[in-house]
Amino acid sequence: MIVAETKIIVTPVGSKREHGEWVDYVYTANAADPNFVPQLRDEEIEKFSPGGNPFFEHARCQLFLARNAAGKVVGRIAAHIDELALTQPVEQGMGPGTGFWGALEAETQDIAGTLIATAESWLRERDMTRVMAPMNLSVWEEPGLLVKGHDHPPTVMMGHQNAKFQPWIEAAGYEPVKTLICYELDISKEFPPLVRRIVASGEKNPRIRVRNVDLKKFDEEAAIILEILNDAWADNWGFVPITDAEIAYTAKKLKPLVKADLVQIAELEGVPVAFMMTLPDLNEVQARTNGKNGKPSILGWIKLGLWLWRPRVRTMRVPLMGVRKSLQASRLASQLAFMMIEYIRRASVANYGATRGEIGWILDDNQGMNSIAREIDSTVNKEYLVYAKTL
Repeated sequence: MIVAETKIIVTPVGSKREHGEWVDYVYTANAADPNFVPQLRDEEIEKFSPGGNPFFEHARCQLFLARNAAGKVVGRIAAHIDELALTQPVEQGMGPGTGFWGALEAETQDIAGTLIATAESWLRERDMTRVMAPMNLSVWEEPGLLVKGHDHPPTVMMGHQNAKFQPWIEAAGYEPVKTLICYELDISKEFPPLVRRIVASGEKNPRIRVRNVDLKKFDEEAAIILEILNDAWADNWGFVPITDAEIAYTAKKLKPLVKADLVQIAELEGVPVAFMMTLPDLNEVQARTNGKNGKPSILGWIKLGLWLWRPRVRTMRVPLMGVRKSLQASRLASQLAFMMIEYIRRASVANYGATRGEIGWILDDNQGMNSIAREIDSTVNKEYLVYAKTL
């Protein structure tokens, strides 16, 4: 237990009731933010529960609550250690001695500072020498702090934090180590002539086949995507292998959102070498159905179910794509990317009524993907910063 000078008491979460209070505080803290999208409460509880989220098969986590003198919850944070991240090369951002915190919410800077210090102490006691934050929970979920784009809601599976946290985190001694970039574009318009020519050229190449994912073979297709993903991202900053259990868990969660014409697999001479996944923006409907506390009414559940059955959206998000390392930095890699983007663009407009696309996040030093985003006339709409500090 830590007691701050301002009579703030920080304690570890140890009971089911406290766990519920920890989850519920995110709704309370962001109730006045018109761009905050409440996520389903049950899913938030599961996300931070060992036995529910397979992330905890290779990670340790401690949740903390901050209360004022009257016992009211005024802040929260999660500190965690990912055993897989500890095995990664130091030059890729993670590595031995690297711990994390995330899911920070606090009423004031003093409370935030006390919570951060508590998370640091927990990590230090477990022999961590460096902390990277915020991570909620891993690089595959909601990494980084939103520093640009507070004026519009996040898309599905993207983080959203109050602008007040940036100076508070930096005042606690944290320095940025990586910028994550998101792009938006008008997908109702055709891509520039150069891109269209590249796509047309690829369509004439008999070695190339770009196909929809086969939902009747969902598990097999998920395994193909996982294999390409781990190969494609292996040398990227922040990479931590995603496990079979995690991909199965994520696939189950996303299955209602996954549409065959929005997930493309590119084959070269019959061998899968690239993929692109696009999701209808679930947050558009969740902003209307989930209430302010993540608990939809009966009518809300009906509306959510009907939307999942036949989504009509303004925005599509590309959360993941990958090209095998053997093809990266080649013209063929860019061609495959443009072909998949174009096919998904067409399907998004024709079949779901979408007019806007969001691509990201993308590492600031990923020259290939940033170049592709610019070639299709995308503009930066959100930026996230990942910070680090020596303990």
